[in-house]
Amino acid sequence: MDTDTAFLASNKEISSLTDVECVALAKAASADIARLEAVRFRAIARLGRHRGGASSVVQEVAFELSVVDVHAAALVSTAEALTTRLPCTLGLMDRGLLGGAGAAKVAAATAWLSDENARAVDAVLEDRLAGRNTEQIRKAASHAAGVVDKEGAARRTEHNRAGRRLRVRQGESGVASIEVEDGPVEKVTAAYTRIDREARALKTGGETRTLDQLRADVALDLLLGGQGGSRERAEVFLYMDLATYLGLNEDPAELAGHGHIPASLAREIATGADAVLRRIITDPLSGQVLDLGRERYRPTAGVGEFVRVRDRECRRPGCHRVAQACDLDHSVPWQFGGHTNVDDLIAFCRRDHRLKDEPGWIYTLAADGTLTITTPTGQHYDSTPPPLHEPRPTAPPDDDPSPF
Repeated sequence: MDTDTAFLASNKEISSLTDVECVALAKAASADIARLEAVRFRAIARLGRHRGGASSVVQEVAFELSVVDVHAAALVSTAEALTTRLPCTLGLMDRGLLGGAGAAKVAAATAWLSDENARAVDAVLEDRLAGRNTEQIRKAASHAAGVVDKEGAARRTEHNRAGRRLRVRQGESGVASIEVEDGPVEKVTAAYTRIDREARALKTGGETRTLDQLRADVALDLLLGGQGGSRERAEVFLYMDLATYLGLNEDPAELAGHGHIPASLAREIATGADAVLRRIITDPLSGQVLDLGRERYRPTAGVGEFVRVRDRECRRPGCHRVAQACDLDHSVPWQFGGHTNVDDLIAFCRRDHRLKDEPGWIYTLAADGTLTITTPTGQHYDSTPPPLHEPRPTAPPDDDPSPF
């Protein structure tokens, strides 16, 4: 089935297709998608050249394509590699034989190579990638890279280990994942061995948790307390109204950096042994924070703490770094008349704080707290701290002014 057939078939009643036609249509559509991804990579690479390779291109792509920053960074780096060092791989995409995910595997596997060696690997792989899945492509590209540059093993290892990082992925229904990516293999292996050993030691006759659950619990205990099983007070910001806390309703709460969680889980967290409750006063009409209670187990940081509680997360749209890990920045630079108060301060993660200083990026803060970010291409994106509760209607006017 050719490309034109795939586009025409999309207008047919899919339920009328046979099994063979369904498979053929899916394959043809995948080829069309690959060709379009090649177009997208060329456009992103061209944008990068227009910007002179500025790091802010990643954020601009994240905005425009509505993807998370990690995905945007991968798109930018892959686009650059495909259009400069991997012409054969890009050609496979043009022919509908290789998708964007596979191309990204080739780009990552050859990132440490010189331009000359990358092109040599690209030529070797041209007849080896069609019909392969992404894991097969990764292995083929890594093997070819090792063959082309046998002397580069040390450099390759150094490059890969330098890319280590810690990532948090938010899930659904009160779960999240934490992962050390590309950590030194000897340390990762040793860490897993310790976690597994302590988990198995806990698997006694009365233990109902599975080994997988025990490993996860031991790993988190080690991260929080330094020794398996011991606990350390960790501060998280949970937003929940009093009625939900008291069990009078089942309205969802919000955990900063994660999002909404069910009322039952919020109450479980809030009633834990180490929980500390804070009083937050909100505007009854808008739900925005007006005041922050000062009773807590540590001294308040005043204005800075208020801003972080109000903003919850980094104020750049699409960034979910919790505000407690962010910088506080003036919406109007202090040297140009900005003030260090709650009306002029906003929370940005370190990367987005720096983004403000990139050429062509404009940040403005309205009186109601709405932050407007203008990109170098003139696109506008708004960010407003979400209210802690739904705006409430004003009380109806009293026709009888008499108090009796």
